[in-house]
Amino acid sequence: MNAAQLTGRSDTHLAEIPELSARVHVHAITALRGLRALAKKAGFDLVPLSAFRDFGRQLAIWNGKYTGERPLFAANGERLDVLGMTPSERVAAILRWSALPGASRHHWGTDVDLVDRNAIPEAYAVQLTPEEFSPGGPFAGLGAWLDEHAARFGFFRPFRGLRSGVQAEPWHFSFAPVAEPARRQLTPGVLHETLAATPLGGKEYVLAQIAELHARYVARIDWP
Repeated sequence: MNAAQLTGRSDTHLAEIPELSARVHVHAITALRGLRALAKKAGFDLVPLSAFRDFGRQLAIWNGKYTGERPLFAANGERLDVLGMTPSERVAAILRWSALPGASRHHWGTDVDLVDRNAIPEAYAVQLTPEEFSPGGPFAGLGAWLDEHAARFGFFRPFRGLRSGVQAEPWHFSFAPVAEPARRQLTPGVLHETLAATPLGGKEYVLAQIAELHARYVARIDWP
């Protein structure tokens, strides 16, 4: 992938999966369809709640949290008072749950947030929380099934709360054959160049710490 594709500023590496209303990397389509077909045999209606996310969308999420227009939470789920936090504290809190614009794995079209549509109660709004995938949660069954079968199609969970700086995301799966080369291509320099021309909340701090932030939140993942 080129720099624009890696950072979500181009979508030329994507293709639509009409039956899922999702855009993913062209080389991930067959694998995702295969995983979905096998899940269907097991009684799950596996669908991506989120797939490709472009740079503009990620920037809006980031800036909304940085300014306090969107809620920002601590690791224990407590809502934080953004206006009382320093830039470094805000950035650290955002990165606990959300990627830097340009650094989201969703930019690559390789990563999907998977749920079981059959298990969503009527009028229920999916939150994508660990509790939804824990015993008693609506997606506990799918989560256990994916533990056993996702790797057969090249998918793994990059954020399990072990090595990565990101909180555990049991819904987040990545297509390794394409995502791993992309992770290696997305260097601190590529990210710095992208963000330098962007109206990013906390930009001065982020750019000064870009190597450290890249090492913790981009390079460091939980391997299969």
